[in-house]
Amino acid sequence: MNGIMLGQYIPGHTVLHRLDPRTKMGLVFVYMIVLFAVRNFWGLGLLAMLAMGGVVLARAPWRSLINGLRPMLFLLLLSVTLQAFFTPGHVVWQWKMLHITREGTVMALLVATRLLLLITATSLLTITTSPVALTDGIEYLLSPFTRFGVPAHELAMMMTIALRFIPTLYEELDKIMKAQMARGADFTGGNLIRRAKNMIPLLVPLFISSLRRADELAVAMEARAYRGGQGRTRLRELSMGRRDWAALATGLAAMGVAVAMRWWP
Repeated sequence: MNGIMLGQYIPGHTVLHRLDPRTKMGLVFVYMIVLFAVRNFWGLGLLAMLAMGGVVLARAPWRSLINGLRPMLFLLLLSVTLQAFFTPGHVVWQWKMLHITREGTVMALLVATRLLLLITATSLLTITTSPVALTDGIEYLLSPFTRFGVPAHELAMMMTIALRFIPTLYEELDKIMKAQMARGADFTGGNLIRRAKNMIPLLVPLFISSLRRADELAVAMEARAYRGGQGRTRLRELSMGRRDWAALATGLAAMGVAVAMRWWP
């Protein structure tokens, strides 16, 4: 659980840090759609180069990014296994009832690459965008729906707090686990069912700690006279500059080429 990057913000003065949050959120949203629209490795390769370029520009710690992928290993292995063994096609390996097809292998690699790039893109967004800027960006994007009664500010604040508390809950869970292990608890021995039962002593204190943190956060917000978005002003207003339009044009053009590669031989 160490090194979780999703939800963490690393202060900096890089090109990505200085971009408008709406620009980054728009690019990440389109990037997620394009990831599942691309059907070959040419397009995914271009998208991977785009993600790696973002990591370099953000000066993100590579080791932390790699460690942040560890919690997703089970999901990656499960997805790869299901695609490899249950996709019909030309059989390349078989043992009794189990068989791996060529089409399943290709699909498994595509799924694994998509998930890795998806995690990298979303991590880059939170790494380079402060919680305040993220809230302002989400609220601005949701503001057109306020005419239909959608509480844009409250939804933006709730989503940002939930995202920000991901690493905090991971740290809290790690502390509880170490405390339980110091008292003789074993979370690694036994079969899968036994290990699942051993997780119950972790969930109860984690749930209580989450409620305590939520109550402390609510008291702190009330002490600062927080009353929602009604009549609320901002110290820094969002504005799109040349840098943002250039990033949008470059990113959308690269993703458009990646989608066009879908029809390459």
